[in-house]
Amino acid sequence: MEGIEIKNLVKKFRKDIVLDDISFNIEPEKIYGLLGRNGAGKSTLMNIIADRKFSNHGSVTLDGITIHDNDEQLSRIYLTSEVDVYPDRFKIKDLFSWIADIYKEFDYDLCKKLSSEFKLNEDSKFGNLSTGYNSIVKAIVALCVPADYIFLDEPILGLDAKNRDVFYNALIQTYSDRPRTFVISTHIIEEIANIISDVIVIKDSKVLINDSTENILKSSYEVTGPAAEVDRYTEDLNIIGSESLGKIKSNYIFGDLNDKPIPDTVTISNIDLQKLFVNLTDRE
Repeated sequence: MEGIEIKNLVKKFRKDIVLDDISFNIEPEKIYGLLGRNGAGKSTLMNIIADRKFSNHGSVTLDGITIHDNDEQLSRIYLTSEVDVYPDRFKIKDLFSWIADIYKEFDYDLCKKLSSEFKLNEDSKFGNLSTGYNSIVKAIVALCVPADYIFLDEPILGLDAKNRDVFYNALIQTYSDRPRTFVISTHIIEEIANIISDVIVIKDSKVLINDSTENILKSSYEVTGPAAEVDRYTEDLNIIGSESLGKIKSNYIFGDLNDKPIPDTVTISNIDLQKLFVNLTDRE
């Protein structure tokens, strides 16, 4: 199968199991949201895929070929994360030139355009940047390198609302101009919900969900009404959470509804990705 295949991956840090025998595929030319609470293993997973960390067991292949220690395959993967891998002493313009020497098809035109839109001073030294502009430089590089699989670990860290808009618009435009796979890990889920085509949720060191955003949202419901009637209607359903205000209750459902008649006092609506994620990852 084309794409990245993660198979039976296990990662342990001393006695802690961070990734527990996980298997799934990352397909070409899709935009994924990689979601999970703090410590769920998202960053570790990305670093293993990019061959910056090693697993205790399992394999990662790209188009059926092992990634580990394979420069040709690794050149098709790019990871940007909170960890700085660029020299602090470099001016930004020199940093871009250095990366362009490494990636021969680096999109310099887009790089200059984004630098202008972000109001980035290219004479600044990388080590002197604020958290927001540190993220901006790494985001620009990620959008301009000619890799087929771009992994973005908290790419909007420190960005204000305006610059987050610039980033999202640039990502959508560059994806439209040259479709490739983006995997975005972020805690601001509501901002990427309309961008991502697929969702991967990691919980308790395992993959809880790996499906299209459309399928997930079609199976996510809020059932609201008098508490007794809501509980009666949802008693056989997959309840992932609930909220109450006085005598009114909402049960959150993930999965199929039943064929029971819906009471006149009960309403059913779909819930958004943020609320689904919170309830799924809160549930024991």
